[in-house]
Amino acid sequence: MPNINDLDPLELREAPGFEARRGRLGWALGTERLGLSVWEIAPGQAAYPYHFHLQEEEVLVVVLGTPSLRTPAGWRELEAGEAVRFGTGPDGAHQVANWSDEPARFLSISTSGEADICLYPESGKVGAFERLPDRRGHFTVFRLADTVDYHAGEAPPTRP
Repeated sequence: MPNINDLDPLELREAPGFEARRGRLGWALGTERLGLSVWEIAPGQAAYPYHFHLQEEEVLVVVLGTPSLRTPAGWRELEAGEAVRFGTGPDGAHQVANWSDEPARFLSISTSGEADICLYPESGKVGAFERLPDRRGHFTVFRLADTVDYHAGEAPPTRP
């Protein structure tokens, strides 16, 4: 049985400034419509870039330490046991970092199983994600600056 103190199956994020460890509890449990992950962030790192979802709703529960949360209202420190909800759209934008001297750990619960669009307002990116178990499905990130007209590259059909 999975345990929130165990990060198996483990996903490592190793981009500088975004080094985090993620245990995919939902995958271990075989959930189909619910995302469940345990995140561990070392001091001085962030779990992920500032972003919001158009489809997924999320809840974060702090398990250990004092991670810092960024929302449209700014930064604030969280404490162990605190729970926070992120709705869909720009008002649900969020980022979690660890500015403390000790590791921080939180549980992330989200709706899942449907395709999601994720926007990164600071870097001008959009992601199209199909949230299927074990990283199956579509997972692509684009720059919004590369936007093209709806009909770009399309040709009208020819009569058979």
